[in-house]
Amino acid sequence: MDNFNKLRQAFIDALGLTEDTDFATVKYSEIDEWDSIAHMALVAQLDDTFDIMLDTEDIIEISSLDKAVEVLSKYGVHFE
Repeated sequence: MDNFNKLRQAFIDALGLTEDTDFATVKYSEIDEWDSIAHMALVAQLDDTFDIMLDTEDIIEISSLDKAVEVLSKYGVHFE
């Protein structure tokens, strides 16, 4: 599985989303599934999936799938 699909799956697992979710509409605090508790579950999932430890500033920045790609890229995670 490539890194983008791993990231997508991390969002699905941590936020309880479905496979057919339109990720363009998935934004922190804009959907019921993504509250502060789910955010920490997502961060833990990202740390485990990509074997990284996100800094607090980066944790706060993750507010969408696209933003997660941007943040994870700073940790050497490559997306095609």
